[in-house]
Amino acid sequence: MSQLISYHPESALRFLPGGISDSLVSALETARVASLNDVDLWQTDRVPADQLPMDAGFIQWPEELLADRASRGSDSLISRLTSCGKRLQEQADSLVVLGIGGSYMGMRAMFEALRSPWFNEFDRAARGNCPRLYFEGWNVDSDNQRSLLDLLNRRAQLHPDGAEGKTAAIVISKSGGTLETAVAFRMVRDLIEKNFPDSSRDLIVPVTGLQGRLRALAEASGYTDTFTIPDGIGGRFSVLTPVGLLPAAASGMDITALLQGAADMTEHFRSAPADANVVLQFTAVCHAFESQLGMTTRILSTWGSRLEAVGLWYDQLLSESLGKHELGATPLTVVNTRDLHSRGQQHQEGRRDKLITNLLPGRPGDESLQVPQHDHDHDQLNRLAGTPLSAILKAAIDGTNQAYADDSRPTADICLPELNEHVLGQLFQMLMLSTVVEGRLLGTNPYGQPGVEAYKKNMQANLGL
Repeated sequence: MSQLISYHPESALRFLPGGISDSLVSALETARVASLNDVDLWQTDRVPADQLPMDAGFIQWPEELLADRASRGSDSLISRLTSCGKRLQEQADSLVVLGIGGSYMGMRAMFEALRSPWFNEFDRAARGNCPRLYFEGWNVDSDNQRSLLDLLNRRAQLHPDGAEGKTAAIVISKSGGTLETAVAFRMVRDLIEKNFPDSSRDLIVPVTGLQGRLRALAEASGYTDTFTIPDGIGGRFSVLTPVGLLPAAASGMDITALLQGAADMTEHFRSAPADANVVLQFTAVCHAFESQLGMTTRILSTWGSRLEAVGLWYDQLLSESLGKHELGATPLTVVNTRDLHSRGQQHQEGRRDKLITNLLPGRPGDESLQVPQHDHDHDQLNRLAGTPLSAILKAAIDGTNQAYADDSRPTADICLPELNEHVLGQLFQMLMLSTVVEGRLLGTNPYGQPGVEAYKKNMQANLGL
């Protein structure tokens, strides 16, 4: 089993006068108890009107799913998701995940973190017999959708028999009314039904609420599998429900390890003292720098491209949860060393409104990838011959942090022991719990996203819907 994530704010705290105050520690303890009590309150179905919506179901969900598997075995949701994922692997060579916001960003984060960036270029054996994975329904971009549809149609025509030419789709929408996803699904569904009429009911799997347009379509179409997004878990908190777990299973990921990582983080949050609790420590530092020093921009600095989509997932989580009532920090994800050559200038010498948190991926990368010796040393790199690229990245991390420290720019580190499903489950749960706790500190409800609904209503009105 992997170690727990660690958090190191020492480089930041030296710039916080007085450190974390006793009053903030006390407020954190109160917020922790209140957040855990939200679960019990939500389960009573008697939530006061002034506390709605309350989507606290994500907190205990991983533990419930693991207990369900232990008690029900092959009838459990984990087993059903795993079985459906294997079926999709066998029946299709391309899988389109259709969703927007929390309905796809968590799976994209898992895919980029745990799979090669060139995964779709590999042959089927090198992909572990898993389908190529594509994401759609997150924008109304006709060029992007046309290119994907053309690609999938060509595969169907080149390989009319067997799984090699087949496309499957997982469509994710709690209501079925989100226009971007609904339009893209209509197009992908049309492609599947025309090319594979005899197996279309097997190849399309909806993940939706108990009621709504997509649920009605699923029942009318008689799809082989349909999975439910549980009540009490909002979209941006849903990565460890069937929303993320089904495409993860179809991609060959260990969904039990994902859930166990999240459950372990929940238990750590529940029981660890404040001074050793990564959720509370991370929340305390972020909140203190915002409230005491006015640092309202939070940079999540990912080192290496594999964690960029995790940062984009967190951008949505923080923005939609806390960006209300003219409150809430502004999140920004960067990938270094790439963005040191763009945003890095502003972070080094711009306004002092930024707290930088490095997201460090644990063990070094492939140390066999080293700078080669060459007879023509015009680039003067022979002095680095034999140096692993991971060592060069480490030098960049240390050099960047030192440059920020020398100019009193605060940085902290989230350290992942390694990159696997268990650690990623921890990270998702840590950031979701922290966001809910900080909502308590700000006095705002972290659930619901009323501001997002305004554009949807205007968009539909403009289309006459």
